[in-house]
Amino acid sequence: MTADTITAADIRINARWLIPVEPGGMVLENQAVIIQGARIAAVIPRQQADREFRTRETVDLPHHVVMPGLINMHGHAAMTLFRGMADDLPLMTWLNDHIWPAEGRFISEQFIADGTQLAMAEMLRTGTTTFSDMYFFPEIAAQVARDAGIRAQICFPLLDFPTPWGSGPEEYLSKGRALIDTWKADDCIMPAIGPHAPYTVSDGPMAKAARLSEDTGAQIQIHLHETAFEVAEASEKLGKRPAARLAELGVLRPETQCVHMTQIDDTDIRLLQQSGAQVIHCPESNLKLASGLCPVQKLLDSGINVAIGTDGAASNNDLDLFGEMRTAAMVAKVVAGDAAALPAHRALEMATINGARALGRDHELGSLVSGKLADIIAIDLSDPFLQPVYDPASHLVYSNHGRSVSHSWINGVPQLQHGRLTRIDVADLMLRVDDWAGRIRKHTGQPIFH
Repeated sequence: MTADTITAADIRINARWLIPVEPGGMVLENQAVIIQGARIAAVIPRQQADREFRTRETVDLPHHVVMPGLINMHGHAAMTLFRGMADDLPLMTWLNDHIWPAEGRFISEQFIADGTQLAMAEMLRTGTTTFSDMYFFPEIAAQVARDAGIRAQICFPLLDFPTPWGSGPEEYLSKGRALIDTWKADDCIMPAIGPHAPYTVSDGPMAKAARLSEDTGAQIQIHLHETAFEVAEASEKLGKRPAARLAELGVLRPETQCVHMTQIDDTDIRLLQQSGAQVIHCPESNLKLASGLCPVQKLLDSGINVAIGTDGAASNNDLDLFGEMRTAAMVAKVVAGDAAALPAHRALEMATINGARALGRDHELGSLVSGKLADIIAIDLSDPFLQPVYDPASHLVYSNHGRSVSHSWINGVPQLQHGRLTRIDVADLMLRVDDWAGRIRKHTGQPIFH
């Protein structure tokens, strides 16, 4: 090997174990990931890397699993400021009597900025490098995410009624198109369309959302078939299930992400197959709100792409996607009546490459492959609760939690080093969060514990 055959690169990550996700089901040992600029230059054995590359920085991770960054495909980031405010309630009571009144009182640009930053701090700390957000003042959330260097799908809200962000559907759609125009060429921010749900968006605005997606290529994300009440009410009033109505309106399409889908039958599955729509599974929120159980294994067996999301911290109550994977795997086995349903590697795929597919970006996200963007995380398996290590993939899903994440990179830029965030001032953020908590307690009568 001569000097002129050695390639210079930026960062070399030496990993004890590596899960590339593509090819699937693999755990590699003693690998090196080479980063050049924002992309992965190579994933190769360490001895080969010694011969072929020289890098300006080397990160040795002798007790770690290195894998693609996690993709949290559904949430309401700023609702972290409502975490624990209205627990142990069914969905409609939770929404109508607690969440919507609190939003009417507190939602503002500053609330969105601070709440989104709190969510990003938690997600980055627990391994998420891309998240999807559907909430008010999306232009603020987009800018906050861009400033932090985290990748985000930002869905503008669409509803039939006024909110702090707009007077009704026409204003939402107008502002939403502006959001798409502003961010459509950005590498990190992916603007999208967020009709809230079939029961809050009437046919006219829903059809316009579909046309906007067709015109711009923007993804659509919608809460769908979340509860038995939603499906029964639609069937009684309209004579059709919500998914059938959306199909007729042109909303079900490959760019559409259907969130929850706990109440589905074979006709709904056929519509998903025919349309190419994606499903976003949020098991912990569904369990906590007693909404139902999504038949994940049946969907996967039907060829439907299923990704995973945490939902908002007001209904979860955390944004730890590793915990979500564990719950998803456990619930899938019970729903299928099969202990082999949703094995560990498939759960990891749901949180990585399947999310990238739902975003339409699986050609550059979701796996550790040469040429893809360098969105990478490392998980430390040295703690006693993760010993002994027989199968790192099993540990990540069944034994691990997000606090074991030690490092992350997005576009090759360090976001987490030895468990410390590099681009968010946590101390300053906590002061702002504490101020919001005081205001919310005073208004809602939340208890103050000493």
